[in-house]
Amino acid sequence: MKINKRFILSFVAPFMIILSATGLIFRENSKKIFYLPIGLMGIVIILERGISRQLDRKNILKKDKFLSKS
Repeated sequence: MKINKRFILSFVAPFMIILSATGLIFRENSKKIFYLPIGLMGIVIILERGISRQLDRKNILKKDKFLSKS
């Protein structure tokens, strides 16, 4: 059985957020700052995916409306 690479990569961003949260909870106060960039990047990756999907859908809808008018 062949495993899709995109399927595996879809778990990277949530894993980054979980790693960051556990690091912020269980590490000492001086080491907590190192986990913030990991969590922020995970959040940015998820938000970017959602925004790009919305924009792609809007563009497809505009093209469909334009072609249906012709």
